[in-house]
Amino acid sequence: MPTNPSLESHRLQTANPYEKLFGYSRAVRRGPFIAVSGTTSIDPDSGQLRFPGSAYEQARAAFAEILRAVEGLGGAPQDVVRVRMYVTESSDADSVGKALKEALGEVGPAATMIVGARFVSPDMLVEIEADAFVVGE
Repeated sequence: MPTNPSLESHRLQTANPYEKLFGYSRAVRRGPFIAVSGTTSIDPDSGQLRFPGSAYEQARAAFAEILRAVEGLGGAPQDVVRVRMYVTESSDADSVGKALKEALGEVGPAATMIVGARFVSPDMLVEIEADAFVVGE
């Protein structure tokens, strides 16, 4: 059966220690679809968690890393169609929403925020996933 080269998977890896430990990619592109894994404020180069204690700064860092991943696989911010935000405390919902609006407010993706999440590190306050669809591919 012939394969469709446009449907080959392309993966993006970072220095996030959990990617290697658990065996996943930061993002995967297949055809026009890009899926970005749950992203925290772990520095993509050093593997260290940034901004402990600030859900807002962690969310800003996560959105920046998500956009880097989308762009690294040939997408652009306007290609982001959905985000899922997981937050540990309801008191942080507004600040995480503010970070979403700053990062993607012009795009207006579909979004879900789930409060009460727990993560692999107690210093992680926010984790965000995203999906993109690259138009014209």
